[in-house]
Amino acid sequence: MKTSMRNFFAHKGRMALSAVAVLLSVAFVCGTLVFTDTMNTTFDKLFAATSSDVTVSAKDSSDTGETTSDNGKPPVIPAAVVDEVRGAAGVKSAEGTVVSTSVTVVDGDKDSLSPTSGGPTIVGSWNANDARTMKITSGAAPEGPDQIMVDADTADKHGLEPGDEIGVITVVGTHTAKVSGIADFTVTNPGAAIFYLDTKTAQRVLVGESGVYTNVNVTAAGGVSDAQLKKNVVTALGGDYKVQTAEETAEANQKDVEGFMNVMKYAMLGFAGIAFLVGIFLIINTFSMLVAQRTREIGLMRAIGSSRKQVNRSVLVEALLLGIIGSVLGAGAGVGLAVGLMKLMGLAGMDLSTDDLTVAWTTPAIGLFLGVVVTVLAAYLPARRAGRISPMAALRDAGTPADARAGRIRGGIGLVLTAAGGAALYLAGSADKATDGSMWLGLGVVLSLIGFVVVGPVLASGVVRVLGAVLLRAFGPVGRMAERNALRNPRRTGATGAALMIGLALVACLSVVGSSMVASATEELDKSVGTDFIIQSDSGQLITPQAVEAVRGASGVDRVTEYKWTEADFTTPDGKTLKDTAITAADPTYATDLRVETVAGKLADAYRPGSMSVHEDFAKDHGISVGSKIEIAFKDGGTGALTVRAITSSEAVVDAGAMYTSIDTLAKYVPADRMPLDMLLFVSAKDGQQEAAYKALKDGLHDYPQYTVRDQTDYKEALKDQIGQLLNMIYGLLALAIVVAVLGVVNTLALSVVERTREIGLMRAIGLSRRQLRRMIRMESVVIALFGALLGLGLGMGWGATAQQLLALEGLKVLDIPWPTITGVFIGSAFVGLFAALVPAFRAGRMNVLNAIATD
Repeated sequence: MKTSMRNFFAHKGRMALSAVAVLLSVAFVCGTLVFTDTMNTTFDKLFAATSSDVTVSAKDSSDTGETTSDNGKPPVIPAAVVDEVRGAAGVKSAEGTVVSTSVTVVDGDKDSLSPTSGGPTIVGSWNANDARTMKITSGAAPEGPDQIMVDADTADKHGLEPGDEIGVITVVGTHTAKVSGIADFTVTNPGAAIFYLDTKTAQRVLVGESGVYTNVNVTAAGGVSDAQLKKNVVTALGGDYKVQTAEETAEANQKDVEGFMNVMKYAMLGFAGIAFLVGIFLIINTFSMLVAQRTREIGLMRAIGSSRKQVNRSVLVEALLLGIIGSVLGAGAGVGLAVGLMKLMGLAGMDLSTDDLTVAWTTPAIGLFLGVVVTVLAAYLPARRAGRISPMAALRDAGTPADARAGRIRGGIGLVLTAAGGAALYLAGSADKATDGSMWLGLGVVLSLIGFVVVGPVLASGVVRVLGAVLLRAFGPVGRMAERNALRNPRRTGATGAALMIGLALVACLSVVGSSMVASATEELDKSVGTDFIIQSDSGQLITPQAVEAVRGASGVDRVTEYKWTEADFTTPDGKTLKDTAITAADPTYATDLRVETVAGKLADAYRPGSMSVHEDFAKDHGISVGSKIEIAFKDGGTGALTVRAITSSEAVVDAGAMYTSIDTLAKYVPADRMPLDMLLFVSAKDGQQEAAYKALKDGLHDYPQYTVRDQTDYKEALKDQIGQLLNMIYGLLALAIVVAVLGVVNTLALSVVERTREIGLMRAIGLSRRQLRRMIRMESVVIALFGALLGLGLGMGWGATAQQLLALEGLKVLDIPWPTITGVFIGSAFVGLFAALVPAFRAGRMNVLNAIATD
């Protein structure tokens, strides 16, 4: 233990760099857990505070109290239900409320007041239940049709004050009112924009009729539990309505956000795992070099009686100390990272209060466990190597000759793994089904990655020589020395390059996949879409009839195709009943606006009365051919048998898997007041009037800021931006792994400089200047970085090309290599190498020549 402590603190500078790698990785894990736990706490408090003891709603409303429907109006219940509930045993009070999220709210300049974070816009009636969780801080609650109250967060973001005019746009129409007051949440509002009307106005504006409510909030009398109150209410109402306790409502709401939370949590933990993997190489390199530098010291210890186990334990204790210190600091940094993420989310529009900061005891425990275990495991191989040092090593110069036999075995294993990975990638690329190919792809990625890591030292010898010939020979003897330094220990160079390789391989793979998706979708849009403009809401809101009329009235417009989507229960010819199956209803002109390939029949025939189309896979699964009949029970409507007139290709990219019928056919079975609203509008301009129609459409929808008019160029740019934003977020998370890899290069160079102290002194003595010395170390670093970049980018492009072959099975058939990105990353790697060498080169240049020569 004494020896371990002495050695640990004797090399504290080098240990610090490895500790930073552990710290960053643990901080990312702990920060992710604290951040997601805090979000869960915030939502739990919100749902618990805003739920009444018992809530009564329409039978067809969702468990989460979803207040939108296909026709743009929320599901409602008659006002008489309120009186029936009041008569139930154990009820202290019952109040009917109206609320909807199928709304758009704008200010006086027609600018949207919806959250930019993707949170909902909620308009409802002011009621006693809301008064429990909202405190009016300015003005007063709404009392007439010309008044509306807004939450404080939205008012702050948009500079709203009492007296400002606000417009509420719903399927019923546009209602204008002035801000009567501003109310603040008594709990954290994660990012919803909330507006309140008086009850009568809310009924008229949101539903279009009086005498109905969307919910009844029920409060229990003293001594009556929520469960008992629910039983009493169900007894009074029967089974015609949905009745939930506060706990059930909160649980359903929490499940609604749980999916998003889990995706975020596990994605971030995945990137933390990548950082840990890169950190392993750093730790292995650090301890391998420290063991090599202490060969004579360990030999002397063995000579005076230390056993192999004692030497082994000594190195592992150093690793344990490193893991504990790095993990403890990382756990603390993780809390700071979580707070930083909360602030970042606040800038994006999702408000999370640090008052709800949640640090469970399991979080630092997990961080400490992971950090210590990973560090000790990474140091195990160097520790075993230290234990094998013989007492005779004390009589030799520091450093041990490389084990040529071990190198050959390692190279052989690496080549076998790489070949197996390549074979798996080949099988993935030649698979007939994407699901089968994805398993081979995953196996190929893992095997090829491990293979490249294992075979790295063998590759280093050849690749570094090529890079040296291309880049370093021009610098004369200094360049040749830099090349030889990089080749001196191929195992070390391979491990250092592998750390950088992992992050860059993922960057290259995702770049190829993203670029190919954009190129494929662009080509498919050019081939398939035969309309000039596409109108939709980026926030997912349905298109109101008033907006449709505004589009039809725009000058220069030739035709408008409406596109609706609903669900139905299908009973197929094979006797199977498929619940909640999607069916698309559109105008017959949609067959022209979207050129969908058919394998049987004509798509235009699917829009004839009582007709429909299905896609090829669906037809094969259920024995359907042209002329078959499918019995369809429409949601909110009747049941009818539709004849299949066309079978479309399942390889379509746009509208993949859609089954079509006409709006007229849908209207035959679904009442007018329950007809779904349009999801999209396809607009074609008159010949030669595209520019005029484009401007007229934008002007015509000025009062409807929730909708966006795009021509095909705009649509392609939007698609490119969406994928680009996703990739940028992923690159940002991968940056942590690259930072750890840079620390690995710094650590390797720093230890290499110490290892070569005497050699550096001798070179300085025979005329090597400080400037030349620093240049030599910088060039060595650049070569190592470019070696890792070449391996990573080559491997990543191979993964990306294979993934694109699987996407081709889903219709995305264009392989596009983003050479500007690949080239930029490669050049950037050279700068990474330069940056990593700054401190080691500076320290080497400051060495005293005589002291360096005298170093033992």
